[in-house]
Amino acid sequence: MNVLAIGAHYDDIELGCAGTLMKHVQNNDKVTIFVITDSSYASPTNQPIREKAEASAEGKAAAAIIGADLICFNLRTFHVFYDESLTSSILHQIERLNIDTIYAPWVHDVHRDHKNACRAAIMAGKHVPRFLMYQANWYNSEHTFKKQVFKDISDVFGQKIKALEAHKSELHRTGNKWLDYITTNNRLDGLKIGVKYAESFEVIRYLI
Repeated sequence: MNVLAIGAHYDDIELGCAGTLMKHVQNNDKVTIFVITDSSYASPTNQPIREKAEASAEGKAAAAIIGADLICFNLRTFHVFYDESLTSSILHQIERLNIDTIYAPWVHDVHRDHKNACRAAIMAGKHVPRFLMYQANWYNSEHTFKKQVFKDISDVFGQKIKALEAHKSELHRTGNKWLDYITTNNRLDGLKIGVKYAESFEVIRYLI
């Protein structure tokens, strides 16, 4: 398979589907990570919280742990819009890499960057035979995430945690709550299919 994992920010993919991407790598599939923003941002008083260079270095380290190539579109964080520029940039990668499988953030995510990233990906990837959406956070939306497809990631779960730990600045900011959430969520998804750890996805389409 030729896999394209799309994230609005450098850490989205690690949270939502890093284990599944590692399983693709194990199967000798070609995996490319496409991050839309430079993932830097500041407080309401304009105090830097995450610097561009810091986010980039952490993203590169995480991609190396996953075993994927990394591309960044370098839009500003919180400025991801569902427009032709973003849709065309995703379509270019789909055509250039002959993509047949896409992972994107959930289209009903409360984070506007996540939502618009997926909307653009759905438009750009309308001919891609396999399109799955992942959850990048735990916030409730007006919709319910439908866990329709599960992937056993038990043998790579420790490696997934290492990929998350590469994002040191965000882990420090959140007090490691990410790791607690991911461990609990992936364990619960694993229980549903009778394995130790799993990731779950909502389906746009999936050609078997």
